[in-house]
Amino acid sequence: MLSKRFFKTKNEAEVTFEFQHPQAEQVQLVGEFTDWQPVTMKFNKKERCFKLKQRLPNDQQFHFRYLVNGTIWDNDHNADGYIANSFGTENSIVNTQRI
Repeated sequence: MLSKRFFKTKNEAEVTFEFQHPQAEQVQLVGEFTDWQPVTMKFNKKERCFKLKQRLPNDQQFHFRYLVNGTIWDNDHNADGYIANSFGTENSIVNTQRI
């Protein structure tokens, strides 16, 4: 799940990435905005999901995926969109355009 907060004085959005997976012991966010390097997400016990906040420039689209336990690739099932990648699967898309 994605939630976005836009700032009045900055040309960026704070995107909160939230992800749940039944077998997840560790989840990493991997995307264009991390140069495709995994960033470990923090587990929120109260909400029983993994979370990470990331600031991204406004009015752009970024591809990303989740890496579960270092071996399972998954998409955000509430992403702004999906696009085919070169591995025969799809990447999730986050759009930072103000609506």
